[in-house]
Amino acid sequence: MASSLDTEAAGQELKGSGYTIAATAHAVDTDSWQQVGLLLVIGFNCAYVLSFSNLMMAPLGWGWGVACLLLVGAAAWYANWLLAGLHVIDGQRFIRYRDLMGFVFGRKMYYVTWFLQFTTLLLCNMGFILLGGRALKAINVEFTHSPARLQWFIAATGAVYFAFAYFVPTISAMRNWLATSAALTLAYDVALLAILVKDGKSNGQKDYSVHGTQAERVFNALGAVAAILVCNTSGLLPEIQSTLREPAVRNMRRALLLQYTAGAAVYYGVSVAGYWAYCASVSEYLPDQLGGPRWAAVLINAAAFLQSVVSQHLFAVPIHEAMDTRLQRLDEGMFSRYNLTRRFVSRGLLFGFNVFVTALFPFMGDFVNLFGSFALFPLTFIFPSMVVLKIKPVKSGGRWSRIWHWGIILVSTVLGVATTAAAVRLIFHNARVYHFFADVQ
Repeated sequence: MASSLDTEAAGQELKGSGYTIAATAHAVDTDSWQQVGLLLVIGFNCAYVLSFSNLMMAPLGWGWGVACLLLVGAAAWYANWLLAGLHVIDGQRFIRYRDLMGFVFGRKMYYVTWFLQFTTLLLCNMGFILLGGRALKAINVEFTHSPARLQWFIAATGAVYFAFAYFVPTISAMRNWLATSAALTLAYDVALLAILVKDGKSNGQKDYSVHGTQAERVFNALGAVAAILVCNTSGLLPEIQSTLREPAVRNMRRALLLQYTAGAAVYYGVSVAGYWAYCASVSEYLPDQLGGPRWAAVLINAAAFLQSVVSQHLFAVPIHEAMDTRLQRLDEGMFSRYNLTRRFVSRGLLFGFNVFVTALFPFMGDFVNLFGSFALFPLTFIFPSMVVLKIKPVKSGGRWSRIWHWGIILVSTVLGVATTAAAVRLIFHNARVYHFFADVQ
């Protein structure tokens, strides 16, 4: 039986612009940088933003919090800028991160990258499902004193996500939904900021101290660093870049500029405003704490849920692409009867598994911290520097360049191990606090 590496690399190959592209079931080389830039802005201003005040700012406080926001954001921007420049090597355009690592370092690194990426994307999707379920339950709470269990809303969220992933199968196909998603993002961000400003002004007793023992503060701070990384990067830049028209490197860097300026201004602004308004006691899910009218809470939760339907798809598409390339007939259209049937089964199995695990372990912050620490540090910082050290001749890089990239690798490794330990500790703690299928409020 052929490996997934053989399936993706062999068979049909597409030629264009003097480079070679591996076989894939999804569209390549079709989108403008404005479309991809807007997709990144919308994707990173998703429902996760409603948890970032608690996850990023509360464990760090004002000084360290703002400093880490700026430093980690700038570092993620640089790392992704660097990775974007590695999209074409020796006449081959790498449309998957794992293909790049396999080409440079061999088959083992292909599978290591595959494991880290797919672990990240699965956990990210579970977090989206949980946030969507929380949003639906928050709406239900506004209209009844005996709301249904969270698990029912998790299942409903998974069903909606499945339907969208089935009928909008690729990143490029999302173009028709960007305007709607942008409007929803603007709606809940503006409403949320307005209420945060009102609540912050009315909060006369503000306590911004970081609570807990020394050990708890250290572990929580490490978790916050991982969460800041999560809100700034995805670990799937080559897959997103694959949809861009030529010149793909320059266009990807333009899209990144839009993400780390306009996009970051919004998700950082909401995170800081939430912490300013509610201080150290800021909720894990901001809408639960809002003091505005009922219609505003319903609007924010409804818009956040609907927007997450589009956003979650961006971060799950690489898994869909791998299954589609493996299971579908590449010489037929995405909506042929055979491919529709295969896609129905593969999407159904994926979302069925994610819904079950999410309902079993409804710990929102744990998912964010774990995949931010375990996988995103190597995918964002370590692997690009490894590739540069491997493919760049010694003379062209120079001594200081080698020292720079080795420094990135060493610092990122230490931070990755430390933040992973903090995330695992948090999971074990919550596993004792909550029971399976807990009905989290």
